[in-house]
Amino acid sequence: MNTTDLIGTLGVSLILIAYFMNIFSLIKKDGLLFYVLNILGGAIACFSSYLIRFWPFVVLEGTWALISIVALLKSIKKPQA
Repeated sequence: MNTTDLIGTLGVSLILIAYFMNIFSLIKKDGLLFYVLNILGGAIACFSSYLIRFWPFVVLEGTWALISIVALLKSIKKPQA
């Protein structure tokens, strides 16, 4: 396993951890940890895909990270009940 594989594995793992924790109600789907894991995971996986020049996944993971940033910002601006 080379460096780009390790970087990609870390990024994808963070996304999967967020998904797993959400599915089993360990974290909230609109909670800070969920968004941060998705942002970091998407960004790291995007970087790994960029390093190996695999453009479809650069777009996919970059979009994943950007959407997670937007969702985080929306949740911060939302008034608390």
